[in-house]
Amino acid sequence: QVQLAESGGGLVQAGGSLRLSCAASGSIRGMNTMAWYHQAPGKQRELVAVISDGGSANYADSVKGRFTISRDNAKNTVYLQMDSLQPEDTAVYYCNGVFRDGLRWRTYWGQGTQVTVSS
Repeated sequence: QVQLAESGGGLVQAGGSLRLSCAASGSIRGMNTMAWYHQAPGKQRELVAVISDGGSANYADSVKGRFTISRDNAKNTVYLQMDSLQPEDTAVYYCNGVFRDGLRWRTYWGQGTQVTVSS
């Protein structure tokens, strides 16, 4: 089993910044694609950013130029630097990753961290 623990959420004013972290622990034999999703109240969970094991990143159009995803494979950690935050970025942010915990690759989710942006 692999556990994902997000941190770094909180309350920030519009225009501010936050940095989310997601640390993986447990029986990790390999770490592949990692991603951040968000879910606003009453809406479906949406992909925010994704990064491959080689470091290639892609972003939702709504966050391009404002958010940066990165990873530290030695620490089994993925980050999301969020700049120029807007009230519409308010959501619970979830970490997602593909790990090999034995012979199989599986997808894991974190519990989520709340990000609230005030106007």
